[in-house]
Amino acid sequence: MIEQRRSSQARILALASLGGALEYYDFVIFVFMTSVIGKLFFAPTLPMWVRETQTFGIFAAGYIVRPLGGIIMAHFGDTRGRKRMFTFSVLLMAIPTFAISLLPTYHSIGIAAPLLLLAMRLIQGTALGGEAPGGWVFGAEHAKEGHVGLAVGLLTSGLSLGILLGSIVATLLTVFFSQEQIVAGLWRVPFFMGGVFGLTAMFLRRWLDETPIFEQMRQRASLCRELPLRALLRSHRSAAAVSMMSTCALMAMIVVVILMTPSLLHQSFGLPQRTVQIANLAGSLGLCFGNVLLGVAVDRFGSRRMAGPAFLLLIGATFALYAGASHSAAMLAPLYFLAGLGTGASVLTPILMVAAFPPEIRFTGVSFSYNVACAVMGGITPILVSWLNHWNRLSPAYYVAATGVVGLVATLMASERKLSTQLLADDAAA
Repeated sequence: MIEQRRSSQARILALASLGGALEYYDFVIFVFMTSVIGKLFFAPTLPMWVRETQTFGIFAAGYIVRPLGGIIMAHFGDTRGRKRMFTFSVLLMAIPTFAISLLPTYHSIGIAAPLLLLAMRLIQGTALGGEAPGGWVFGAEHAKEGHVGLAVGLLTSGLSLGILLGSIVATLLTVFFSQEQIVAGLWRVPFFMGGVFGLTAMFLRRWLDETPIFEQMRQRASLCRELPLRALLRSHRSAAAVSMMSTCALMAMIVVVILMTPSLLHQSFGLPQRTVQIANLAGSLGLCFGNVLLGVAVDRFGSRRMAGPAFLLLIGATFALYAGASHSAAMLAPLYFLAGLGTGASVLTPILMVAAFPPEIRFTGVSFSYNVACAVMGGITPILVSWLNHWNRLSPAYYVAATGVVGLVATLMASERKLSTQLLADDAAA
């Protein structure tokens, strides 16, 4: 019986992680195609750095609407079931991703082109508002005692795998095809693939089981009897504040180190696009490993003990990556892999959040805290870092360092509040 339960848990975590990877690919493939999108969807008379800044602005718009989608999905996730919303978010992501592959460009319809692109990004952002929080809550509530860090690490690694998949597709395009061929129409292929990936992820999630904790609450009629968001804002404001602080650091890590750096290194240091894309593969792979390794370490040693080393590695490796870019292109991939490992510190955020809120409002608490911070940081970071990079090539590393300190403080504050990473079902039974 125990072996059967373990096998079921492993299957659920594997399917949830794979589904998250396919959905996250849909959201991030946009940023890997920034240079091409900037050329195709904005006036060619604008300077290249202006077009890239505007493209990053549209990318950031997807983060701005995430709180709305996240709050709505989390409400039903806390009142109707985690699985339903976890599955619905995939469909909502797949449709606009497929639509982007069919959009006409600026040359065809002028200003309407970037406006349509913006509309699709807004729908994607709405969908993503429920994906990551839903995945973390789903995984944590399926985990056995003492393995919440591993479960959350696997789910986070699944999202990171989506970034890696996007990086692989972008790299294959730049390696095997010329920029002229990509601009001529091959840029549409990654988005078409994303639509197919999204539908595949939705199919996979049909095989998932509802979390034991939600089933217990439903059987005991202990579901939240009022609006979950109201209960959160009345009784759990401090937990939400600490969670938002931690999310700010997570956003800086992922957006700057993994998503923006390929374009920034190409633009600022004149490195060939193929070189930085291949190096980004190493960074994304390092992120996948870093999430799982740090999750396991937190299960054994605790968040507080691991936070210092994790953030020191992140900050040091990011500076090494940007400093090394101007000296040796041959060292770019190893340095990027190291920076990716450091970015594994991002898993501290979901581990903190799933333990911060009681089960009856857990989905809402994680989703609200995470998505509001994402909307602020995800909206500001791409535009601000792109602008700062125009004046100082090391500014992205300084930005990551500053937000890393915020993340460290948040983790230490959460530890002082004795947040547990043990089996979260204990909360439901209390």
